[in-house]
Amino acid sequence: MTEKEKKKDHTETVEEETETPTETSEETEKELDVEEQLEKAQTQAAEYLDGWQRTQAEFSNYKKRQETERAQMRTRVSADVLGKLLPIADDFERAISTLPVEFSRLTWCEGILMIKYKLDAILKSEGVEPIETDGQAFDPRYHEAVTYEEAAGYEEGHIIGEVQKGYTLGERVLRPALVRVAKAPAAPPEEKDENSDTSEDKE
Repeated sequence: MTEKEKKKDHTETVEEETETPTETSEETEKELDVEEQLEKAQTQAAEYLDGWQRTQAEFSNYKKRQETERAQMRTRVSADVLGKLLPIADDFERAISTLPVEFSRLTWCEGILMIKYKLDAILKSEGVEPIETDGQAFDPRYHEAVTYEEAAGYEEGHIIGEVQKGYTLGERVLRPALVRVAKAPAAPPEEKDENSDTSEDKE
């Protein structure tokens, strides 16, 4: 190899060595740029996911509210319609209770009983239930007191008798039961006289 060739080869080697750090720096910058873009993409994806999850939750809550409102509306409509049938049920109840026993086997009487039975079945199928009153303690949520009376054999605040049936529809009271309620007996006259005499003696 001539001197000239040696110099040329040396120059190319120096140029190659000079170019290497620049190429490495560019590659590092590209890697950093890719990592930065990846990080941004991941952050954006997380934001999109969070937004989507929030939207899903809001939509789910909206659907639940709509279903609840529709159910409440159906209950209100049913309560209104069924409530209008209760006076008819009362009329049948009164008519049947006043029928003489000898009429019970007549065809027209059996027809009335059948209509009453069907009406009761419709009310029951719709979830209407009579409110218990027999032997129950008075509960203002379900009962409405017509009178308060002294009654032997009944504790104070317990129901003596039912004046008009009450009904519920699920947890809703369609109509409270009208009832007579027992009250505490008045003090015997003897006790009053004794108390009066004691007061006079003290004077």
